[in-house]
Amino acid sequence: MTNTLTKPGRRNDPVATKLITPRRTLTPMDGPLDADLLRKMDAWWRAANYLSVGQTYLYDNPLLKEALKKEHVKPRLVGHWGTTPGLNFI
Repeated sequence: MTNTLTKPGRRNDPVATKLITPRRTLTPMDGPLDADLLRKMDAWWRAANYLSVGQTYLYDNPLLKEALKKEHVKPRLVGHWGTTPGLNFI
């Protein structure tokens, strides 16, 4: 009787295992992230959230290059803010 798990193409096949091994991810043991990288990541996330709010609530002028007017705000929302930060984070 042969063990089906040792046949080529199975999970414990050395060649197949080598191909599906995930890349190594950083752990807390690797040390903290560089302060400049953290600053850039935070700036990107805040900008993405800001633009998402503009897309959700405004017709025009998301960068507020002119004073905000009633005409810029959508009368009826199609989405909501609740999921936006999480989606931007992912």
